[in-house]
Amino acid sequence: MAATGKKEDSTWPMPKFRFEVDLGTEMKGVAFQEVSGMDVENQIIEYRKSNSKLFSVEKMPGIVKYGNITMKRGVFVNDNTFWNWHAEISMNTIKRRTVIIRLLDENGKVTMQWQLNDAWPTKITSTDLKSDGNEVAVDTLEIAHQQLIITNG
Repeated sequence: MAATGKKEDSTWPMPKFRFEVDLGTEMKGVAFQEVSGMDVENQIIEYRKSNSKLFSVEKMPGIVKYGNITMKRGVFVNDNTFWNWHAEISMNTIKRRTVIIRLLDENGKVTMQWQLNDAWPTKITSTDLKSDGNEVAVDTLEIAHQQLIITNG
């Protein structure tokens, strides 16, 4: 039975190998080899009321903390896009962007989307070079952001 994309047909988890990334308005549909680090964490506030009958602390949700996103992609001739974006950083000023990561189905339709607000590059790691290697040259881009919003296609 073929899946039609309806909610009742979603018995199988989505494969994670087909995705695309938009890095702001000038870089749409950038192909990456790997994207990782899309996590969010609520820090814990521990508090004890002075008149509490329990001799323990209460735990409450505190400040939200977002992890940095790591993206890997092949090195292309005359493509310094990441390096140029990183070069825009000067003391406490950077052009922040909205980065969108889309998970696609077999027809290229968006099934899930991660939106990173106020994103900027914190680190770029260039490829290692080996005279006896036969691997593809890969750059790694690390991005910090202020908010992660997840939506379904």
